[in-house]
Amino acid sequence: MSTKKLRIGILETGRPPEELAANHGDYPGMVADWLTPFNAEFSSYAALDGELPKSPEECDLWVITGSRFGVYEGHDWIAPLEAFIRDCRDAGKKMIGICFGHQIIAQALGGKVEKSDKGWGLGVHRYDLVDWPEALGPPPDTFNIQAYHQDQIVKPPEGAEQIARSDFCEYAALWYPGFAITVQGHPEFAKRYTSELLESRRGTVLSDADANQGQANMVYETTRRELAQLINDHLDTI
Repeated sequence: MSTKKLRIGILETGRPPEELAANHGDYPGMVADWLTPFNAEFSSYAALDGELPKSPEECDLWVITGSRFGVYEGHDWIAPLEAFIRDCRDAGKKMIGICFGHQIIAQALGGKVEKSDKGWGLGVHRYDLVDWPEALGPPPDTFNIQAYHQDQIVKPPEGAEQIARSDFCEYAALWYPGFAITVQGHPEFAKRYTSELLESRRGTVLSDADANQGQANMVYETTRRELAQLINDHLDTI
Protein backbone atom coordinates (compact mmCIF):
# COMPACT_ATOMS: atom_id res chain seq x y z
CA MET A 1 0.00 0.00 0.00
CA SER A 2 1.43 3.37 -1.03
CA THR A 3 2.25 5.86 1.72
CA LYS A 4 2.84 8.71 -0.69
CA LYS A 5 1.23 11.88 0.57
CA LEU A 6 -1.33 13.75 -1.48
CA ARG A 7 -0.26 17.27 -2.34
CA ILE A 8 -3.07 19.68 -1.43
CA GLY A 9 -2.85 23.32 -2.48
CA ILE A 10 -5.02 25.85 -0.66
CA LEU A 11 -5.93 29.00 -2.57
CA GLU A 12 -6.49 31.65 0.11
CA THR A 13 -9.11 34.15 -1.03
CA GLY A 14 -9.98 35.65 2.35
CA ARG A 15 -8.79 36.05 5.93
CA PRO A 16 -10.52 35.89 9.31
CA PRO A 17 -11.08 39.15 11.22
CA GLU A 18 -7.82 40.16 12.90
CA GLU A 19 -9.34 39.94 16.35
CA LEU A 20 -10.18 36.25 15.80
CA ALA A 21 -7.08 35.11 13.91
CA ALA A 22 -4.85 35.00 16.99
CA ASN A 23 -6.98 32.28 18.58
CA HIS A 24 -8.29 30.48 15.50
CA GLY A 25 -5.56 30.82 12.87
CA ASP A 26 -6.04 31.47 9.17
CA TYR A 27 -8.30 29.84 6.60
CA PRO A 28 -5.60 27.54 5.17
CA GLY A 29 -5.02 26.23 8.70
CA MET A 30 -8.74 25.64 9.17
CA VAL A 31 -8.92 23.79 5.85
CA ALA A 32 -5.96 21.60 6.78
CA ASP A 33 -7.64 20.79 10.11
CA TRP A 34 -10.89 19.90 8.34
CA LEU A 35 -9.11 17.61 5.90
CA THR A 36 -7.35 15.54 8.57
CA PRO A 37 -8.64 12.25 7.03
CA PHE A 38 -6.32 12.90 4.07
CA ASN A 39 -2.75 11.61 4.09
CA ALA A 40 -1.53 14.91 2.74
CA GLU A 41 0.98 17.70 2.77
CA PHE A 42 -0.40 21.21 2.40
CA SER A 43 0.77 24.31 0.58
CA SER A 44 -1.03 27.65 0.59
CA TYR A 45 -1.14 30.48 -1.93
CA ALA A 46 -2.42 33.97 -1.13
CA ALA A 47 -4.65 34.29 -4.18
CA LEU A 48 -6.22 37.49 -2.85
CA ASP A 49 -2.74 39.07 -2.98
CA GLY A 50 -2.23 37.91 -6.56
CA GLU A 51 -0.21 34.81 -5.62
CA LEU A 52 -1.19 31.84 -7.76
CA PRO A 53 0.61 28.58 -8.54
CA LYS A 54 2.71 28.52 -11.68
CA SER A 55 0.95 25.34 -12.80
CA PRO A 56 -1.95 23.07 -11.80
CA GLU A 57 0.69 20.30 -11.61
CA GLU A 58 2.13 21.74 -8.39
CA CYS A 59 -0.54 19.88 -6.39
CA ASP A 60 -2.89 16.93 -6.75
CA LEU A 61 -5.93 18.60 -5.17
CA TRP A 62 -6.80 22.27 -4.95
CA VAL A 63 -9.06 23.91 -2.34
CA ILE A 64 -10.46 27.43 -2.68
CA THR A 65 -11.37 29.07 0.63
CA GLY A 66 -14.14 31.40 1.67
CA SER A 67 -13.84 35.18 1.48
CA ARG A 68 -15.57 38.41 2.47
CA PHE A 69 -15.39 39.47 -1.18
CA GLY A 70 -18.03 38.82 -3.82
CA VAL A 71 -16.99 36.87 -6.90
CA TYR A 72 -18.71 39.48 -9.07
CA GLU A 73 -16.84 42.47 -7.59
CA GLY A 74 -14.15 42.59 -10.27
CA HIS A 75 -11.01 42.67 -8.10
CA ASP A 76 -7.87 42.33 -10.17
CA TRP A 77 -7.03 38.89 -8.75
CA ILE A 78 -10.38 37.29 -9.61
CA ALA A 79 -9.98 36.86 -13.38
CA PRO A 80 -6.55 35.15 -13.01
CA LEU A 81 -8.06 32.85 -10.37
CA GLU A 82 -10.90 31.96 -12.74
CA ALA A 83 -8.35 31.17 -15.45
CA PHE A 84 -6.46 28.93 -13.02
CA ILE A 85 -9.69 27.08 -12.19
CA ARG A 86 -10.24 26.34 -15.88
CA ASP A 87 -6.59 25.27 -16.22
CA CYS A 88 -7.04 22.81 -13.33
CA ARG A 89 -10.15 21.38 -14.93
CA ASP A 90 -8.39 20.99 -18.27
CA ALA A 91 -5.37 19.38 -16.59
CA GLY A 92 -7.53 16.77 -14.84
CA LYS A 93 -6.80 18.08 -11.35
CA LYS A 94 -9.36 17.77 -8.55
CA MET A 95 -10.80 20.76 -6.72
CA ILE A 96 -12.89 21.59 -3.63
CA GLY A 97 -14.71 24.92 -3.39
CA ILE A 98 -15.86 26.42 -0.09
CA CYS A 99 -18.39 29.32 -0.01
CA PHE A 100 -16.55 31.90 -2.15
CA GLY A 101 -14.74 28.93 -3.70
CA HIS A 102 -18.09 27.30 -4.49
CA GLN A 103 -19.19 30.50 -6.20
CA ILE A 104 -15.98 31.36 -8.08
CA ILE A 105 -15.75 27.87 -9.60
CA ALA A 106 -19.32 28.21 -10.84
CA GLN A 107 -18.67 31.69 -12.24
CA ALA A 108 -15.40 30.64 -13.89
CA LEU A 109 -17.25 27.88 -15.75
CA GLY A 110 -20.19 29.99 -16.90
CA GLY A 111 -22.55 30.11 -13.92
CA LYS A 112 -24.06 33.17 -12.26
CA VAL A 113 -23.76 34.41 -8.66
CA GLU A 114 -25.79 37.17 -6.99
CA LYS A 115 -26.40 38.66 -3.56
CA SER A 116 -29.53 36.84 -2.43
CA ASP A 117 -32.70 38.69 -1.48
CA LYS A 118 -33.16 36.00 1.20
CA GLY A 119 -30.56 37.71 3.36
CA TRP A 120 -27.95 36.03 5.52
CA GLY A 121 -27.48 32.30 5.98
CA LEU A 122 -25.79 31.86 9.37
CA GLY A 123 -24.92 29.06 11.76
CA VAL A 124 -25.39 25.36 11.13
CA HIS A 125 -27.63 24.75 8.10
CA ARG A 126 -29.19 21.39 7.27
CA TYR A 127 -29.38 20.45 3.60
CA ASP A 128 -31.40 17.92 1.65
CA LEU A 129 -29.62 15.61 -0.79
CA VAL A 130 -30.57 15.77 -4.47
CA ASP A 131 -29.92 12.85 -6.86
CA TRP A 132 -26.84 11.69 -4.96
CA PRO A 133 -24.39 10.23 -7.52
CA GLU A 134 -23.27 6.59 -7.22
CA ALA A 135 -19.71 7.69 -7.98
CA LEU A 136 -19.57 9.34 -4.54
CA GLY A 137 -20.61 6.20 -2.69
CA PRO A 138 -23.59 5.75 -0.35
CA PRO A 139 -25.39 9.02 0.41
CA PRO A 140 -24.64 10.50 3.83
CA ASP A 141 -27.41 10.25 6.43
CA THR A 142 -27.30 14.02 7.01
CA PHE A 143 -25.54 16.98 5.39
CA ASN A 144 -25.11 19.74 7.97
CA ILE A 145 -22.41 22.42 7.83
CA GLN A 146 -21.82 25.96 9.00
CA ALA A 147 -23.06 28.80 6.83
CA TYR A 148 -21.97 32.42 6.66
CA HIS A 149 -23.06 34.02 3.41
CA GLN A 150 -25.40 36.35 1.54
CA ASP A 151 -24.29 35.55 -2.02
CA GLN A 152 -25.62 32.47 -3.76
CA ILE A 153 -25.29 30.70 -7.09
CA VAL A 154 -28.48 31.43 -9.01
CA LYS A 155 -27.49 29.61 -12.20
CA PRO A 156 -25.01 26.72 -12.10
CA PRO A 157 -22.75 26.20 -15.10
CA GLU A 158 -23.43 23.58 -17.72
CA GLY A 159 -22.28 20.17 -16.54
CA ALA A 160 -22.58 20.90 -12.83
CA GLU A 161 -24.89 18.55 -10.93
CA GLN A 162 -26.87 19.72 -7.89
CA ILE A 163 -26.30 17.31 -4.98
CA ALA A 164 -27.64 19.28 -1.98
CA ARG A 165 -30.14 22.08 -1.40
CA SER A 166 -32.35 23.78 1.15
CA ASP A 167 -35.26 26.18 1.02
CA PHE A 168 -32.80 28.97 1.78
CA CYS A 169 -30.06 27.89 -0.65
CA GLU A 170 -31.07 26.05 -3.81
CA TYR A 171 -27.54 25.19 -4.95
CA ALA A 172 -25.97 24.31 -1.60
CA ALA A 173 -23.57 21.74 -3.09
CA LEU A 174 -22.52 20.96 -6.64
CA TRP A 175 -20.62 18.09 -8.22
CA TYR A 176 -18.58 18.59 -11.38
CA PRO A 177 -17.98 15.00 -12.54
CA GLY A 178 -14.29 14.33 -12.94
CA PHE A 179 -13.31 17.68 -11.48
CA ALA A 180 -14.79 19.13 -8.29
CA ILE A 181 -17.10 19.12 -5.32
CA THR A 182 -18.18 22.52 -4.03
CA VAL A 183 -20.28 23.59 -1.05
CA GLN A 184 -21.88 26.90 -0.15
CA GLY A 185 -21.29 26.34 3.55
CA HIS A 186 -18.11 26.28 5.62
CA PRO A 187 -17.13 22.75 6.66
CA GLU A 188 -13.74 24.12 7.74
CA PHE A 189 -15.36 26.34 10.41
CA ALA A 190 -15.47 24.93 13.92
CA LYS A 191 -18.49 25.91 16.00
CA ARG A 192 -16.47 28.06 18.39
CA TYR A 193 -15.01 30.09 15.55
CA THR A 194 -18.38 30.63 13.87
CA SER A 195 -20.01 31.68 17.14
CA GLU A 196 -17.27 34.22 17.83
CA LEU A 197 -17.45 35.45 14.22
CA LEU A 198 -21.18 36.10 14.61
CA GLU A 199 -20.60 38.07 17.80
CA SER A 200 -17.74 40.06 16.26
CA ARG A 201 -20.07 41.20 13.47
CA ARG A 202 -23.15 41.84 15.62
CA GLY A 203 -24.37 45.41 15.25
CA THR A 204 -22.15 46.16 12.26
CA VAL A 205 -22.31 43.66 9.40
CA LEU A 206 -25.08 41.67 11.11
CA SER A 207 -28.23 42.84 12.83
CA ASP A 208 -29.05 41.53 16.28
CA ALA A 209 -31.81 39.41 14.73
CA ASP A 210 -29.41 37.85 12.22
CA ALA A 211 -26.77 37.15 14.86
CA ASN A 212 -29.36 35.67 17.19
CA GLN A 213 -30.66 33.37 14.47
CA GLY A 214 -27.15 32.23 13.65
CA GLN A 215 -26.43 31.46 17.29
CA ALA A 216 -29.73 29.59 17.62
CA ASN A 217 -28.68 27.37 14.69
CA MET A 218 -25.61 26.26 16.67
CA VAL A 219 -27.72 23.66 18.47
CA TYR A 220 -27.48 21.42 15.39
CA GLU A 221 -24.52 19.12 14.95
CA THR A 222 -22.37 19.44 11.84
CA THR A 223 -21.21 16.60 9.60
CA ARG A 224 -17.97 18.33 8.61
CA ARG A 225 -15.79 15.36 9.49
CA GLU A 226 -18.04 12.94 7.63
CA LEU A 227 -17.89 15.16 4.54
CA ALA A 228 -14.09 15.25 4.64
CA GLN A 229 -13.98 11.46 4.94
CA LEU A 230 -16.42 11.05 2.06
CA ILE A 231 -14.30 13.24 -0.24
CA ASN A 232 -11.15 11.41 0.82
CA ASP A 233 -12.71 8.00 0.15
CA HIS A 234 -14.02 8.96 -3.30
CA LEU A 235 -11.44 11.46 -4.53
CA ASP A 236 -10.56 9.31 -7.54
CA THR A 237 -14.18 9.24 -8.73
CA ILE A 238 -15.05 12.90 -8.19
